Amino acid sequence: MSEEVQKKNEELEIIEEVETEVVEDVISQEREQKAEVEEIMDEEKFASLDEEFKAKMEAKVEEAQKKAAEAEDKFLRTHADFENIKKRLEREKYSAIDYASEKFAKDLLAPIDALQMAILSANADVEPAELVEKLKEGIELTVKAFNTAFEKHDITEVEYDEFNPDFHNAVMKADSEDVESGQIVMIMQKGYKFKDRLLREAMVSVAN
Repeated sequence: MSEEVQKKNEELEIIEEVETEVVEDVISQEREQKAEVEEIMDEEKFASLDEEFKAKMEAKVEEAQKKAAEAEDKFLRTHADFENIKKRLEREKYSAIDYASEKFAKDLLAPIDALQMAILSANADVEPAELVEKLKEGIELTVKAFNTAFEKHDITEVEYDEFNPDFHNAVMKADSEDVESGQIVMIMQKGYKFKDRLLREAMVSVAN
């Protein structure tokens, strides 16, 4: 998961937590207003009041009903606002997923440029020895550009200090006086990791 996608997920979690708190608060206010109305409008209690006090209670009921309506409206608006925010974050998250490789793809343009320069140098009217030197230089620049792009995106070579079946594939055995039996003699194809995950195991020869 890319950092951008993870960030969007964290933002969504925060929005959902805040929404829950706000909505619960609004619902609580609405319930309190309705409970107040119900208590005031209790028929038996209301019937025992004098007319002047009844008028005051009716005014209070009207005010409580108004507040309850405002609380309900606030709830609906709040819910709608949070839904819009969540939809926007969801769109941004899926957009980040769709374009997660954009930065890596952009960084691969430099190696492509280096290869194209090497091809152009091969068409130059120069002596064979000089041409070989130019091609070698172009290839070295390309490899350097690839390694720079890999480093920026946490792609690294596996280690070769000792043979590790998790990272190395022993495709052949060879005699060696300098290396202990079962250890790496030669790297035939390099292996790579993306962060802690193996992208490709290395092909090696090991000592008899």
